[in-house]
Amino acid sequence: MEISRRAILGAPAAVAVPAAGNLPQVSFGKTSVSRLLVGGNPVSGYSHQSRAMDEEMMDYFSAANVKKLLAQCERAGITAWQSRADRHVLRLLREYRNEGGRLQWIAQTATELSDFARNVRDAASAGAAGIYLHGANTDRLWLGHQRGEIEERLKRIRATGLRTGMATHIPEVIDWAEERGLDLDFYMACLYNLSRPHEEALELAGGPVTGEFFYEPDRARMLARVKATKKQCIVFKVYGAGRRCSSREDRLAALREVFAAAKPQDCVVIGMFPKHADQAAENAQLLREALALAKGS
Repeated sequence: MEISRRAILGAPAAVAVPAAGNLPQVSFGKTSVSRLLVGGNPVSGYSHQSRAMDEEMMDYFSAANVKKLLAQCERAGITAWQSRADRHVLRLLREYRNEGGRLQWIAQTATELSDFARNVRDAASAGAAGIYLHGANTDRLWLGHQRGEIEERLKRIRATGLRTGMATHIPEVIDWAEERGLDLDFYMACLYNLSRPHEEALELAGGPVTGEFFYEPDRARMLARVKATKKQCIVFKVYGAGRRCSSREDRLAALREVFAAAKPQDCVVIGMFPKHADQAAENAQLLREALALAKGS
């Protein structure tokens, strides 16, 4: 029954490993992925910058332009797409695969959907290589002392037989997960604590905070956890949602910082908005350079 459902949804009946291009690959359960993944936030209109940028992303990312980005990623050697398991993405994923698209898919649970179990089943049926608990959801439950619910949701994901993950913006959540010995395979580790209470953000900023607060010292704190855990980590907000993108050198330095701490099996995921440039090719080249620099340091 499961195979037929996957076929109906346009996913491959068996896990296929896309052509690797010239980007380094790491094992990811039954498949392998490039150490650079393409993220899904821009496709869904989440810029983490401004409402105007959100609107610009939503205007740009027609189905045709989403598929154009994913094709650029394939050419650049990127082999996996991380994005939300919502109805919009599932529809795009189906169309992309029906037209021959080969990227693996790593699914983030969609917190706005009330039926969590169904959301997980739908992601699994759509051929996800792995599923992870959305970071804001993890953090909200952890801060609200509903930590047993985190464990129950991870069990739901584990029951699919797929690679099971948990995202967080809070370094201490990884400490807790490690101490508890949670049954998961990978962490999605954000370099900025976007779940920080507003009062704390005001104190750290030393004044008013408009929008999301990206605090640079957070990077080192999360990277220390990435380095310490034996579990695979996929690091995100590497460029600070555009805040570390003022120049090519700035982007390279951000990547080099991550890979100086990352383990050999760790990856980065970067959201891309190729309205004016082939960001897939640019980021692939930066990844190669950053890995070489980190190895030589």
